[in-house]
Amino acid sequence: MTIEGKAAAPLRSKVALVTGAGRGIGRAIALRLAADGADVAVADIDPDTAAKTANEIAEGGRRSLALSGDVSDRDAVFGFVDAAVAGLGGLDVMVNNAGIVQVSSILTVTRAELDTIFGVNVYGVVYGIQAAAAHYRAAGKRGKIINAASIAGHQGSAALGAYATTKFGVVGLTQSAAKELAGEGITVNAYCPGIVDTPMWEVIDAESVAKLDTEPGQVTQAAVDGIPLGRMQRPEDVASLVSYLAGPDADYMTGQSVVIDGGIVMR
Repeated sequence: MTIEGKAAAPLRSKVALVTGAGRGIGRAIALRLAADGADVAVADIDPDTAAKTANEIAEGGRRSLALSGDVSDRDAVFGFVDAAVAGLGGLDVMVNNAGIVQVSSILTVTRAELDTIFGVNVYGVVYGIQAAAAHYRAAGKRGKIINAASIAGHQGSAALGAYATTKFGVVGLTQSAAKELAGEGITVNAYCPGIVDTPMWEVIDAESVAKLDTEPGQVTQAAVDGIPLGRMQRPEDVASLVSYLAGPDADYMTGQSVVIDGGIVMR
């Protein structure tokens, strides 16, 4: 069975670009959008993981393109869009997924740490919105922009203050861009995962051991214990929401930052 043979293909003839798609949530999103029928440009700072995800998509029967660059570099993000348009024939769905995390107290976080995390988590989203909107406008088409926020964008956490600040920023960017672009038929939404079984949580746990004097696995287990649905989230759980946001069923939805976390944050 080909990668799009799992059911109907709501994104048939569409092109998606996913940043940070070499592993974790981004990889799961890229594979899911391909399964939905899209051709996918896979962007990641690591060229090897980008190529691996792109190859998985190609092996499943969809066209793919591996791209490498740093989303904190505006020219690189615009280059991703240009490459997707040139290599895959257009762009219909932009997923600004790339992100990093830091464990640090608000009282001790440094300027360098702030510059790094804001560069990826906030500036990278701004540049992705700008680049996608520029293409949609030039092509005279409607399009979708989907941003990676977090439950940390709805509720702050001790030792994750800088990270939470960037994700609150993504929620604000999503709402503001949605209002600016709605008149052109461009929708902007965000997804807000919780405790996901990815390398990012390995980083959080390791940094907590080093900086907060916790035991290995302690922070992760405490977080998982607080999930009402009783299990750690899988990347595919997040990808299913992004699939909906990217598809036609979400055409009348914009400016929303949707929590998908197993019930940790309830609104």
